Amino acid sequence: MDLQLNGKRAIVTGASRGIGLAIARGLAAEGAVVVMVARNEAALAAAAATVPGTTVTVTADTTDDTSVRSMVEQAVGELGGVDILVNAAAQPAGGPVPPLTEVTDEAVHADFDTKVLGYLRCARAVAPHMTAQGWGRIVNISGLNARRTGSVSGSIRNVAVAALTANLADELGPHGVGVVVVHPGMVETERTPALIADRAARSGRTEEQVRADLAAASSLHRIVTAEEVADVVVFLASPRAVAVTGDSIGAGGGNRGAIHY
Repeated sequence: MDLQLNGKRAIVTGASRGIGLAIARGLAAEGAVVVMVARNEAALAAAAATVPGTTVTVTADTTDDTSVRSMVEQAVGELGGVDILVNAAAQPAGGPVPPLTEVTDEAVHADFDTKVLGYLRCARAVAPHMTAQGWGRIVNISGLNARRTGSVSGSIRNVAVAALTANLADELGPHGVGVVVVHPGMVETERTPALIADRAARSGRTEEQVRADLAAASSLHRIVTAEEVADVVVFLASPRAVAVTGDSIGAGGGNRGAIHY
């Protein structure tokens, strides 16, 4: 299937590692010109060296609206416009979840500011360019904590991203812009070995046992890779996915024990 992405201009935030980097690689492999965005200039440059095709790197902090607007202006100035935005910049999940009495306002604010308001800032900055040309795609990377309990802050931020997505889809849809949210679960990235080692050390179990438990939580009984999540995102960012907008797409290998309709 030709995804019709050749020559499309894409911005990917959180592109220096993990799912964001895998998405940048996937879009570039389909012929898109990718603007890779992250806060750390050195990490971003190293990541860009692993991406095929044409890339542009821009350092920006999505918690700062001025930084976001400057990033979009630079991307549009260099590429002549923007067709795709993938919001993937967020505080890493998967660490120890504090009990209610230890959940701080500051931690929740930081989660919300980066993932929800950060996504809003980026969408707000690119939307006028997309609506003016009559086409665009925005893909928000959220997480399966939106569909299950276990992390107060994780659930709040991910549900909020889904709500943001649906609202953006309704407003921007008449102008030819589709918006969708993707919910990964546990994903194999460069952070996974350290995460598993930490959980093993805290629980007194072996790393093999911890990995097996994490894998068993999905219908596939294995941990999906960042590249497999990126495959889903690349399709949803393409013109071939025009019929999908406003919806939440699970990409965690199957969320066992839950029914969504």
